[in-house]
Amino acid sequence: MLLEAGFLAIFLGDAQTKVPMAIIWLLRFELFKTMLGAGLIKLRGDPCWKDLTCLVYHYETQPIPNPLSWFFHNMPVWFHKTGVLYNHFVELAVPFGYFAFQPVAALAGAFTLFFHSLLALSGNFAFLSFLTAVLALTTFPDAVFLKFIPIAIPATLSSPPFYSNTIIVIATILALLNIRPIFNLISPNQIMNTSYDPLHLVGSYGAFGSITKPRYEVIIEGTNDESTQSAKWKEYEFIGKPGRLDRMPPQIAPYHLRLDWLMWFAAFSPTAQDPWFIHFVEKLLQGDKGILSLLKTNPFPDNPPKYIRAKRYIYHFTTPDEKQKTGNWWKRQYAGEYLPAVSLDTPEFKSVLNQLGW
Repeated sequence: MLLEAGFLAIFLGDAQTKVPMAIIWLLRFELFKTMLGAGLIKLRGDPCWKDLTCLVYHYETQPIPNPLSWFFHNMPVWFHKTGVLYNHFVELAVPFGYFAFQPVAALAGAFTLFFHSLLALSGNFAFLSFLTAVLALTTFPDAVFLKFIPIAIPATLSSPPFYSNTIIVIATILALLNIRPIFNLISPNQIMNTSYDPLHLVGSYGAFGSITKPRYEVIIEGTNDESTQSAKWKEYEFIGKPGRLDRMPPQIAPYHLRLDWLMWFAAFSPTAQDPWFIHFVEKLLQGDKGILSLLKTNPFPDNPPKYIRAKRYIYHFTTPDEKQKTGNWWKRQYAGEYLPAVSLDTPEFKSVLNQLGW
């Protein structure tokens, strides 16, 4: 999305140049693909989008919940079903308004901005929502911006012949390249988040075609005890992802925590399968400062742990009554061993690597 929008922005011109509407229409079309693609993949994906129950799970199981996610999750079921209906309206009907006359186009943009404002309030979606919101600004006329931003528009705006001809060539090329993404939208085998050219100038987009029902979390623990049987284990705490039960989900967006998002994906598997995770554990055993800087806490500030293991839990938000009694935002249930205790000083670590084929 960033590459497609960024390439188009190159041709918007400077403050003295008349903005070419062809570029504005192409930016709106990227917004159209993003929103409609997300709506269609939902209808073709998880049945909970059709029975209006997806938001019953979403706020709890999204990659990185924020401080308001707990409150959204504990809203009544009718609230969640209304939210799904609004989602379908904004993603399936509103996008066609982007190409209408004013004020319909601006109204469609306003619906889209409100939708992404709700996403930003209810979770840490980082640049996804913010980039889509920037694209939605192309639906508003200049008069709207002039009410809020003191911009002095030159009396005359230029559009040199070379510039105008370049715009025609670029717009024609991108229109042709967008034929495949259009067919992807109407295809029953729709593909999300795919580029259709080597330079990534056009793509197809979409998100949350399916909703995770249980939330799994991988909890990494370390110990400096000689024996793992009677060891006292200490948990590593991540910056964004859930860990400690009494910790309020943090506000991270618009910053994007790549490691925490990877941990969300890693938890889908019942055991460690990703090479990067094993290397991550290896770096923790080595006390690598760069890796430790990606975490909220290091329970071993003086020396790295002798052993590290990982457990898998099912996490749920507490109910208001449970939170009042315990003070916890989360509750969890043990789901199994994710990675057995390993150490750099014993053959166990190499054994795990060999078992996984590394």
